[in-house]
Amino acid sequence: MSSTSLRAAGTAAPSAGPAGEADDSLLGAAVLGHSAFVPGWAGQRDTSAERVRAARAYARRGSASAELLAWLDAVEAECLTRCGDHRQALSLLRRAEEALANDAEHHSPEWFTWFSATRLAAFKGNTELAAGLIPQARTTLEGVLARLPETDGKQRVVVLGDLAAVEAAARRPDTACALLEQALDQLSVTWYATGMERVREARRVLTPWQDSDAVRRVDDRLYSWSATLSSLQR
Repeated sequence: MSSTSLRAAGTAAPSAGPAGEADDSLLGAAVLGHSAFVPGWAGQRDTSAERVRAARAYARRGSASAELLAWLDAVEAECLTRCGDHRQALSLLRRAEEALANDAEHHSPEWFTWFSATRLAAFKGNTELAAGLIPQARTTLEGVLARLPETDGKQRVVVLGDLAAVEAAARRPDTACALLEQALDQLSVTWYATGMERVREARRVLTPWQDSDAVRRVDDRLYSWSATLSSLQR
């Protein structure tokens, strides 16, 4: 989902066992889609692409909804982003947006609850950031943050981390640090390893300002005893 991916959304992948036992093509598509993230995040483009192709085949067999097909586009886009192909990733994300905007013939199954237009925008913002499209990424991610429900703490951490990276890339370190402090506030309530990694990624972009008071305040919290213990224990 950077993201944001189902990894970023904090949703566990369905087990492959029930999908096979029930002969459920849509559940199989979801399992295979989730499985693409692992090689995708490792930069193994061919392996992740093969898993997405398999997921699409299962989705076709099950008459998938526009939402599920858009999610598969977003999964592939995130994997491509991690593999450095930002142009193709953005093309897939535009296709996913078009799919969600059109009336759908098929409905999503009841268990397909982890994806929405807002989650798609979070994917897009992360890809725009990776592609160096800083103003676009800021606009996209600020829109996501405004629409996220208060209860979606894990996704909020991810988006705040990405926004902080956007501001650091725009050479606005104080704004970036303020966003990272918000992310750390949320992590103290809702711990999320992927969210913490986004915070650390943004902090790395702030290296040119690491002697500033704002960055040191972030470091004091980022490397506090409680944060370190949470990282080690979970």
